[in-house]
Formats: sequence, structure tokens, C-alpha cells
Amino acid sequence: MNMKQKAQQGFTLIELMIVVAIIGILASIAIPAYQDYIAKSQFTAGLAEITPFKTKVDVIINDDATATVDASAIGLVTPTSNCSPLAVSITDGAGTLTCTHIGTSSVSTKVTTLTRTAATGLWACTSGVDPKFTGKCTGTAATP
Repeated sequence: MNMKQKAQQGFTLIELMIVVAIIGILASIAIPAYQDYIAKSQFTAGLAEITPFKTKVDVIINDDATATVDASAIGLVTPTSNCSPLAVSITDGAGTLTCTHIGTSSVSTKVTTLTRTAATGLWACTSGVDPKFTGKCTGTAATP
């Protein structure tokens, strides 16, 4: 009768140590992956802030290929939540849009530039951010 009333009263020390070890292993994998995810999203957010202005630059160049404009002329306002500063340059049919990223150490103060070639009108993306965060923005991908 006494044995039926005795119930387990808790976990043993070894069981608790195994649980702590498993949590430690999972954290050592998850934290770096999460930091990479954050850096990639910060890069993408910065790129998303300058990409819509490609159309405005194209319109200005189509209207006057010799136009020279600054950021305020096309509506770029700095600082923003992801880039500081945002910059634009248009000279003789060529144009650049620049984002100096704000964020974690993986992207902070690194520059991403969209460059329009005057001869072809194609845009290329280059970035100082680690290529594992930038996808195709390496200078080789051109977009119309």
C-alpha cells in the first residue's frame, strides 16, 4: 500500500542537465541564423527604399538626357528608417541611387548603389554588404 502512494516528486539532476544541454545546442544554431535573417531583411528594406526611384530617374532622363538633379527633386527624403543618407545623381543619361544602410553591424554604414548605364538604360545593383545577404545584388544583375 505504501508503494502505490509514493509518486515521482521531480526530475533528477541528470535529466535537467540534458534539457539544458539540448537548449544550449539549439540556441547555438538558432541565434546566428536569426542574426543572418535580420541582416538580410535590413539589406532588403534599404534596397526597397531606393528601387522605386528608378522610374523617376528614367522619366527625368527621358525628358532631358542632360538633366542634373539632386535627391529632393525626385522626392528622396533622408534619413529614413533603413538608409541614411539616400542619394541620387543624374548626369548625361546615367544615374545612380545610393543607400547607406542603417542596422546591425553586418549592414550598418555599408553602401548599396543602383547604377543606370546611359548607353543601355539598364540598371545594375552593387553593394558593400556581404553577398550572402544581398542575393543577386552583386553588380552582375542588370534590370530594365
